[in-house]
Amino acid sequence: MHPQPSHESPSAPADGHVWLVGAGPGDPDLITLRGLRALQAADVVFHDSLTAPELLSHCRPGALRISVGKRAGQHSVPQEDIHVLLAAHARAGLAVVRLKGGDPFIFGRGGEEMESLRAQGIPVTVVPGVTAASGCAAATGIPLTHRDLAAGVCLMTAHRRDGARDPDWTSLAADRQRTLVFYMGLSQA
Repeated sequence: MHPQPSHESPSAPADGHVWLVGAGPGDPDLITLRGLRALQAADVVFHDSLTAPELLSHCRPGALRISVGKRAGQHSVPQEDIHVLLAAHARAGLAVVRLKGGDPFIFGRGGEEMESLRAQGIPVTVVPGVTAASGCAAATGIPLTHRDLAAGVCLMTAHRRDGARDPDWTSLAADRQRTLVFYMGLSQA
């Protein structure tokens, strides 16, 4: 039996499980306690290029650490292969952590990974993380919402699937009470 994060209920499977863990926006101190516990209990950790390298020092001795990082235009491991690797290790009865920069469900492909694993009957737990938008806003002292200035916030990405419909830029720009946050936009600017 493999260790499991202490936040899981006693009836949750101890092995053959994947945790999609948000590592936060780069500062290793911004991972959640739940994410840190999952990382410490994992048999294998698949990590991004956007996660703080210091976080890997929290892996238990003997845990396998596999880089599946992506950088602008450079995909070391195709997304479909990551799905296969996660499933194969979980099917082998291992406690698997997919350590992702920011939050797995904010432009992190966590939804795709969860869907793939659940379609194969593999249990998945999502551990949210501090997303880059809130981390950068806090670090620079720029609030994403403000009672006097911004009643809402919209998170946008510059990287979409080929053939995806373009956003309605006119509508997005028309709401002067909404903060627009663009992820991965530098290469598209």
